[in-house]
Amino acid sequence: MPASSSSIPYDAFLLVSFGGPEKHQDVIPFLENVLRGRDVPRERLLAVAEHYYHFNGVSPINQQNRELLAELTKVLKIPVYWGNRNWHPMLADTVAQMQKDGVRNALALATSAFGSYSGCRQYLQNIVAAGSAGPDVRITKLRPFCTHPLFLKAMVERVRAAVAQLPGAQLVFTAHSVPQSMADSSPYVEQLEAASKHVANAVEIRDWKLVYQSRSGPPTQPWLGPDICDYMKECVLGQAKRNLIVAPIGFVSDHMEVLYDLDTEAKARAAELGITMIRTPTVGTHPAIIKMVAELVDAAQSQPPEPCPETCCPAPVRPGGGRPGNSITPGLGE
Repeated sequence: MPASSSSIPYDAFLLVSFGGPEKHQDVIPFLENVLRGRDVPRERLLAVAEHYYHFNGVSPINQQNRELLAELTKVLKIPVYWGNRNWHPMLADTVAQMQKDGVRNALALATSAFGSYSGCRQYLQNIVAAGSAGPDVRITKLRPFCTHPLFLKAMVERVRAAVAQLPGAQLVFTAHSVPQSMADSSPYVEQLEAASKHVANAVEIRDWKLVYQSRSGPPTQPWLGPDICDYMKECVLGQAKRNLIVAPIGFVSDHMEVLYDLDTEAKARAAELGITMIRTPTVGTHPAIIKMVAELVDAAQSQPPEPCPETCCPAPVRPGGGRPGNSITPGLGE
């Protein structure tokens, strides 16, 4: 199954996402899928599992993808499918169903707006790997959409609503931290900074900062920072800032990293420090996002989209070779 463009009209749309557990019994098998091939201590897996157990083992990402698909079904003129990297519906199973349904040329969009190995290149690899389940199905993956005007519009409107609730607050954008080696091999930081600056300018806020969250690597491994909770402490100790609007620009939906790391941990940290914190919603199913996807699909029908370069967002290599271990880095922006 080639993962490249074709002159044949696209006859299906495929949403590709990270996946998440939907009950208590799913949590450990799901995390084992996420960590397959990585040297991560069992105690680290169990620690992350507790985040899911805090919400009865249910990640909201699958339901949010169902809601997104329901909206897309209303506007797209071709059948809509959905497959995940790490949990049901698994991507290979979806591709097999597409083949049974007679799909021959599908257009895929990953639920990651920004370019990185986990958020871009790895999804392309997932699509290629699923090819054996549907060898007659050609799938073209769209590029990350962080520069699309409608993605930016959706984020601007989310932030503007929060500014109305807490005028005068500092605006803090968050994104999933990644190993420095992954950041160095991708446009991740550059794209995040550009999108954050655009949104801040649109809402006329000069006092803004891009920070990171959800780091999971060992202390000896450099990751992007500062962490949101560390930054809150800096605000209190160094700048006496007590009002923060936190905008998770690096995430497409309010999934586990948002619900636990921001709404639980960061919110508790803010309360300890005497900070008033408002967290904006992610873009989710904002009407501008639905329109964006529809425009991307319509444009692709007229002109096949340009694929990512073969060298884009390569897998990071740790000293001694191999993928970075001891970390749980999801498909960014889910």
